[in-house]
Amino acid sequence: MKNHFYTARANPFSVCYFTVLLFFGFLLSTTSFAQKAQKVKFGLFTDVHVPTMHDAKERLTAFMDSMKTAKPDFIIELGDFGTPAPKYAYGFDIWKSYAGPKYQVIGNHEMDGGFSLPQALAYRGMSSSYYSFQQNGFYFIVLDGNDKKTPDVKGYQQYIGEKQLAWLKDELAKAKTPIVIFSHQGLGKDGVDNSADIRAMLEAHNAKAKKNKIIVNFYGHIHYDRADNINGIWYVCINSMSYKWLGEEYGHVRYSEQIDKDFKWIKYTAPYKDPLYTVIEISTKGTISIAEKKSEWVGPAPEKVGFPVQNSEYEVPEIRARMLKFKP
Repeated sequence: MKNHFYTARANPFSVCYFTVLLFFGFLLSTTSFAQKAQKVKFGLFTDVHVPTMHDAKERLTAFMDSMKTAKPDFIIELGDFGTPAPKYAYGFDIWKSYAGPKYQVIGNHEMDGGFSLPQALAYRGMSSSYYSFQQNGFYFIVLDGNDKKTPDVKGYQQYIGEKQLAWLKDELAKAKTPIVIFSHQGLGKDGVDNSADIRAMLEAHNAKAKKNKIIVNFYGHIHYDRADNINGIWYVCINSMSYKWLGEEYGHVRYSEQIDKDFKWIKYTAPYKDPLYTVIEISTKGTISIAEKKSEWVGPAPEKVGFPVQNSEYEVPEIRARMLKFKP
């Protein structure tokens, strides 16, 4: 009787071929995983100037409410927030209310009213005015552009000293992933006094770097909406949350006599009706996405009160949507 049931003998070629297929399938899947784009998303604002603005509380609250929807990986403000004076504590209370990771940058106005840098740092719970952190496969460096060129120099500074530059060089070498730099005063064309030397350092690093290239420097300070690519590195100025500074010769009461009395500097500004802030997403695929936030002037535009607008492309009451490209 013919037996219809049998056990097949293993074919060595078939087994080998199947093993090779499994191996290449595994290799392709792991390579695909390794090449999967890393993304990081953060909420950002700068130059709220709590001491100047009568509605700083509402502006900061609007940002915090927006972050509940955006759900960023962290938030950061780029300086000129406020001083440790007790009357401005409400601004810091709103900032501290954010439950997720948050970072601050020291601007030139944090030490107004006779406060020192150590006082400003202690009030924020910061051990240093320059530091680094990592998130989602990116290396973030925070700089302080308020160093003195010489010990006896007075007034606001726009400089990064030798000690901090040596630290920066070490941080660049230490990084194993793409680098993003935050500062109050920028490193671009309108940046700190030694910005050209710093850019040369950054470009020299990128010429040798592989996975740890510098992508972008985000900064505030000059209340512009601006983005420049200089030799492969983006320098992006984020507009102020609150206003364009005009100066005492262009004073104009824009709200009320009482507000003008209580906030003596506000009439020398051209305020934005709505608070400006943004959400930024960076991908290792080579993109920087900046979300837009539009507003309008409160009262007459700067040129209407005689202010000599020299950079009309940048001096606008908005943060424009941008999709910037970089070489991964």
